[in-house]
Amino acid sequence: MELQAVYLETPPEQIAYIKFIFESYEEIGIIRTVERKKAIIVLLAVEDYIGVARKILDALKQEVPLVEIPRPADLADDWLMAELAHEDS
Repeated sequence: MELQAVYLETPPEQIAYIKFIFESYEEIGIIRTVERKKAIIVLLAVEDYIGVARKILDALKQEVPLVEIPRPADLADDWLMAELAHEDS
């Protein structure tokens, strides 16, 4: 199973709501906070569910400010994302 990472920027007060939505869709994906100060999060979804995960993101974009961004260069604060980035290279 290949994990797909989608990096997103959102207001800090929206992070818990976005996490809650993805937790309610069991097995679709998980949300991790990558950088608290800049409110950057990452959606991790297995390849089989990335289409469904993107549809959920599209629906969320109608409710909350949510912008897809490139992977941040410095992921040192998040050991899991740093490890996944290392595996990708």
